[in-house]
Amino acid sequence: MDIELRHLRCLVAIVDAGGFTGAAADLGVSQPSVSRALAALEDALGVRLLRRTSREVALTAAGERVLVRARRVLAEVEDLAREARSGRGRLRVGHAWAAMGAHTVEFQRRWAARHGDTALHLVRTNSATGGLAEGACDVAVTRVPPETGGERRFAGTVVGLEARCCALAADDPLARRRQLRLSDLTGRVLAVDPRTGTTTPELWPAGSRPEIEEIHDVDDWLAVIAAGRCVGVTAEGTSTQYQRQGVVFRRLRDAPPVPVRVIWWRVDPHPAARDVVGLLAELYRRPAAPPSR
Repeated sequence: MDIELRHLRCLVAIVDAGGFTGAAADLGVSQPSVSRALAALEDALGVRLLRRTSREVALTAAGERVLVRARRVLAEVEDLAREARSGRGRLRVGHAWAAMGAHTVEFQRRWAARHGDTALHLVRTNSATGGLAEGACDVAVTRVPPETGGERRFAGTVVGLEARCCALAADDPLARRRQLRLSDLTGRVLAVDPRTGTTTPELWPAGSRPEIEEIHDVDDWLAVIAAGRCVGVTAEGTSTQYQRQGVVFRRLRDAPPVPVRVIWWRVDPHPAARDVVGLLAELYRRPAAPPSR
């Protein structure tokens, strides 16, 4: 089956113009060209689309169905071409866990006010690139260092820093404190996502590192912490995005902050990538709300 867009355009033009002569005039081609295009479409589909008499051209039942789909396909192609030309019709911002942290809602509101011609969609993909490498988004907000070789494929910049927090079961004795130190977690089991997690045992000195239990999603991470089986160490953004009954977050006084990056494809970046960087850098200059108690 070899159907071309010009075949679909001819069918639509014939119906809209009420005949082959009018369709040829509307399309700027000869009448034989219109006839050949329709014949090619009918041959490709294996059905008759039009009934032609000396006085009128009428759609067959199959033609009615094909006409509806043809109009839809041509509209989608036009939308695709319009978006490709403008480059700004849609922007998908990927993230692994915490989006823009405490600034997520404000980012969306300001984006709509400033860039209303570019529809914003947040996409969560549990990968180190927030879905960028997988093609799920156009730019991504990440909190882990670029993967090996990623610097060749992706460009990016740090837009802010987030403090590290410890996630604990609400009835954990450490939850009574307002702040913790890394040494308080020695001897505990630390839930870590090896793909997207910001915390590794190297945060602790050798000989005082916690045990590790691997998980692979933020919901699983929260579940094992709420049950008291593990504790977690994460960027502050997680505490603002994922409130879970039975889990509390406490600031870690002596843990280094987590850089928040925006990354995009080095070749053919989305035209709005720099706008994302500018707005997020502006928001991260504002103090974020403290983690919940």
